[in-house]
Amino acid sequence: MTATMLTTEVAEAWVDYNGHMNDAEYARVFSLAVEALMDRLGLDEAGRTAHGYTIYTLETHLCYRQEAHRGEQLDVTCLLLDSDAKRLHVLFTLCNAAGEVLATSEQMLMGIDVESGRPAPFPAPVVTGIEVLPRAGDEWPSAAGRRIGIRR
Repeated sequence: MTATMLTTEVAEAWVDYNGHMNDAEYARVFSLAVEALMDRLGLDEAGRTAHGYTIYTLETHLCYRQEAHRGEQLDVTCLLLDSDAKRLHVLFTLCNAAGEVLATSEQMLMGIDVESGRPAPFPAPVVTGIEVLPRAGDEWPSAAGRRIGIRR
């Protein structure tokens, strides 16, 4: 089970000379999904100000599966793979309206105290939001935990 974080569509400006969404724009969509996740956890603009807290992306592994085209609806879901007091390991999946997987982005996110600029435990209200996110459990999706390399 996953949670839909974002619904958008391929903007005209995102389409490249190959006639489909440029690779950098997939990263933009996943970045927007992180912002949507933050909003869901209570770290919208008001929450970031109230808690003096934000989330940074430490690492991302983006896999392109299929092309996205001009005007196509995009839905991004989120699955929590793991977490601790100040980190979230998530898998975002980008699908079209037919439910076909277009891309995945596995990410390590870090909670940051804004004043110090250093990692810090999630504020209690954020922990409550994290606890209700769909979790992968023992069986991770095949798109998660992958290594990059040339298969021989």
